[in-house]
Amino acid sequence: MSVRHPLDVDPRPRVREAALPASGAAPVVADHPVLRDTYRLLSMTLLFSGAVAVGTAALGLPGPGLWLTLGGFFGLLALTSWLRNSIWGLAAVFALTGFMGYTLGPVLAAYLALANGPALVATAAGATGAAFFGLSFYARSAAAPDLSRFGPFLLVGVIVALVLGIAAVVFSLSALALAVSGLVVLLMCGLIAFETQNIVRGGETNYIMATVSLFVSVFNLFTALLHLLGFFGGDEG
Repeated sequence: MSVRHPLDVDPRPRVREAALPASGAAPVVADHPVLRDTYRLLSMTLLFSGAVAVGTAALGLPGPGLWLTLGGFFGLLALTSWLRNSIWGLAAVFALTGFMGYTLGPVLAAYLALANGPALVATAAGATGAAFFGLSFYARSAAAPDLSRFGPFLLVGVIVALVLGIAAVVFSLSALALAVSGLVVLLMCGLIAFETQNIVRGGETNYIMATVSLFVSVFNLFTALLHLLGFFGGDEG
C-alpha cells in the first residue's frame, strides 16, 4: 500500500502552460502547481528554521563561525540540488534550513539581550513578511514587467555583497557591514520578486529548488533588516 506525501513526492516539472497576454506581462495565476507546492514547503521550512533558531538561542549554543557557516551552507545547498528530483531532496531542504536556523540562533540571542531586543526582532520579522507578500503579489500580477532581464545584475550584486560581507567580518569593518546590510535588503527584495515571477512563468519547475531560493532570500532579508534596526535603534539598556 503506497502512502502519498502531503507534498508531491516527485518534485520534477509539473507546470501547466499559461498563455501570456499580448503585452508580454505575466498573468495573475490563481492555481499554479509549482508555486502552490513551493509556498507550502516554504512555510514548513520557515517554521522549522525558526524553531531551531529559538531553541539554539534559548540553549545559548555558540555560533559555528564564518567558515563553517559558509561551508555548511554551500555543502548542504549542493546536496539539495543533487537530490532535488527525489524524496530525499525534502530531507536535504530541512537539513539546510535547519542549519541556517542554527546559525541564526546566536544572533537572535544577542539582539534579544538588548532592552528593546524583542521589539527589534518582531519589527524585522514583520517587515520581512510584509515585503515578501507585497513583492510576491506584485510579481504575480499582470502589471509586473518582465523581471528576467534583471537576473544577471542580481547575481553580480549577490556575489559583490558576499565578498564585501566576508571582508567586513574578517577585518571587523562595522561601517562596511552596515552598507552590506543595506545592499542585501535591496538585493533580496529584488530576488523575491524575480524568483516568484520565474516560478510563475515556468523558469523554475522544481518546487524544492524554488523553495530554497525563496527561503534564502527571506532569511537574508530578515537578518539584514535586523542588523540595520539593531544599529540604528538598538538599546543596550
